[in-house]
Amino acid sequence: MDRENETPEARHVSRKTVLRGALAAGIAAPAVLMGGPALARTLTGPAAEDAEPTPMCDDGDGPTVAQIEGPYFKPNSPLRSSMVDGSGVALTLSGYVFGRGCQPISGVLLDFWQADTNGAYDNTGFRFRGHQFTDSRGLYTLTTIVPGLYPGRTRHIHVKAQAPGQPILTTQLYFPNEPRNNTDTIYDPRLLMNVQTVGGGRQAAFDFVLNVAQNPGPTPTATSTTTPPPGGGTWAPGVAYAAGARVTYGGVGYVCLQGHTSMTGWEPPNVPALWRAG
Repeated sequence: MDRENETPEARHVSRKTVLRGALAAGIAAPAVLMGGPALARTLTGPAAEDAEPTPMCDDGDGPTVAQIEGPYFKPNSPLRSSMVDGSGVALTLSGYVFGRGCQPISGVLLDFWQADTNGAYDNTGFRFRGHQFTDSRGLYTLTTIVPGLYPGRTRHIHVKAQAPGQPILTTQLYFPNEPRNNTDTIYDPRLLMNVQTVGGGRQAAFDFVLNVAQNPGPTPTATSTTTPPPGGGTWAPGVAYAAGARVTYGGVGYVCLQGHTSMTGWEPPNVPALWRAG
């Protein structure tokens, strides 16, 4: 194709295809791409619900968006890249972790947790929980199953991502074409995985972009942070409760164990991971 007549969109596809292909092959990206940030993600198959995914790692794009942790995170998950434990539709999730300059980051800690095929979380053990680190190419691969539907939520996978010496990104990944995507108040189309059916299982791809300064690439702009309201009074949905906040619910007092924004279904008696009577 005549480059003078090539559209900007076509150039985008070419740049991100070359970068991901070079990473997969274990070779350096061509020098022509190193004059500025290159796209991190190559989408294949049908477009995902008309929304451009967050992890594009393009000039000026922001990092992968954060989401709430939810009530079922547990620290000290086992180091493993396979969480297959029990029945379910096999799912392999893979991708790269990039910084703001569109360069891959090695040694990134990725901690995954999800519901089982019935939509239940293991809160006593570590089924469907595990962490791993990206390799020298910034690549990760997770073998698991398609999570079941948790009451009130669409299908999703939780993850925390932390580059060495950097802040933690907490977010959630979503599946395209899920009916509950339209009713889940937390769902964000920018966090859609690219999912394809392969044989009797699924293959998914998602590239994270962390707010880590790199060269080349724009330097992240410092932003102010606000402390979540301390809570207090009677528990209510839609309130940002900080760890240590005290509320009452049903005439009983509770102490918040981890910061979160409340929602219907997460009343203190229902989520011991978030609230302790006292």
